[in-house]
Amino acid sequence: MNKGPLDGVMVLDFTQFEAGTVCTQTLAWLGATVIKLEKPEIGEQGRRSSADKPGQDSYGFIILNSNKKSVTVDVKKPEGRELIYRMVEKADVFVENFSPGVIERLGFDYEKLKDINPGIIYAQIKGFGSDGPYAEFPAFDAIGQAVGVVMSITGEKDGPPMHAGTNLADSGTGYHCAIGILAALYEKEITGKGQKVEVAMQDVMINFSRSAWGRQLMTGKDAPRVGNEMPMAPVAPCNVYPCKPGGPNDYVFIYTSRMPTSPQWKRLLQVIGRTDLEDDQRFATPESRYEHREIIDEIISEWTKKRTKNEAMEMLGRAQVPAGAVLSTTDVTNDPYLNKRGTVVTIKHPQRGEMKIPGNSIRLSNSTVSIQPAPLLGEHNDEVYRGLFELSQKELEELEQKGVI
Repeated sequence: MNKGPLDGVMVLDFTQFEAGTVCTQTLAWLGATVIKLEKPEIGEQGRRSSADKPGQDSYGFIILNSNKKSVTVDVKKPEGRELIYRMVEKADVFVENFSPGVIERLGFDYEKLKDINPGIIYAQIKGFGSDGPYAEFPAFDAIGQAVGVVMSITGEKDGPPMHAGTNLADSGTGYHCAIGILAALYEKEITGKGQKVEVAMQDVMINFSRSAWGRQLMTGKDAPRVGNEMPMAPVAPCNVYPCKPGGPNDYVFIYTSRMPTSPQWKRLLQVIGRTDLEDDQRFATPESRYEHREIIDEIISEWTKKRTKNEAMEMLGRAQVPAGAVLSTTDVTNDPYLNKRGTVVTIKHPQRGEMKIPGNSIRLSNSTVSIQPAPLLGEHNDEVYRGLFELSQKELEELEQKGVI
């Protein structure tokens, strides 16, 4: 099957970089027809951002824009704006994540598009709420993490706040926006009316950090940075432990539940051959284990250093002890199971050739959409403009002569 639940839904994609492109990519993975609207000759900024080869789309762009169709349109020209308005008449969803105020200056604000198509779902991704004091401030992933609590609870206890290694604000906001669009589409089925979806990075990061409020409510103080510990409450073991052969990612993360009745601590001792510690009062309760966590870390490290991270994960996991090998991008790329599952997919890009990239993480039992390469700039001009919007060949030629497409 190559048909998703959003088959028949048309999305106009006015997004760039990551937050917006993740949103529209998710909709495309679910079967929507996503039409990426790009400036002629230049395209979305992400095509050239961090590119390693002149004239070729960056890997970042390719990873974030699979399953989309690309058309070119110069919206600063009257004919370009009119072309967008014609597309809005037939579209179901419009998504943008430009800097604050840009989309309105271009003439594509919600009120304008709603007048053209009352059923349009109009989605915007910004750094801050549109009705707040920072509405006009620009924002990228790290800014979202900073103002959304994430950085304040990331890092070692005595170290500075840190940006999480993954782009939580960008991708997290993109996924949240997709959820909002799906809800709006569902409501439209009932009411026949469209609506505006607004998602702010700050809001999403606060939402992602909500477990940290448990610590604040218990202590009456800021939720602290706790390194590899759990933000909710102290627990041990809860750390990464070194494995052989000792490379930069040769670690396994091991954790046992803080629940007093949990058998995970005893199971761990059985796996590592230290059942002699079962009755040791230093490790009798979650609280006492945390108090003596440095001793526990030494005991566990002595065992993990003799095994690879995968061996350690395998042995502990089979004994129902929570453990995870610290997998790198290369580890995941080469994992046979993740390739078979489709978590990692192989695509053949017209410029870059065959490559492996992350695929759709959502599994539906009744529908599957295969991952297709990100489009070249303007690759689908003829297919979209003539096939979907019924422009004549003469109209297309005139638009091209004027530099509109």
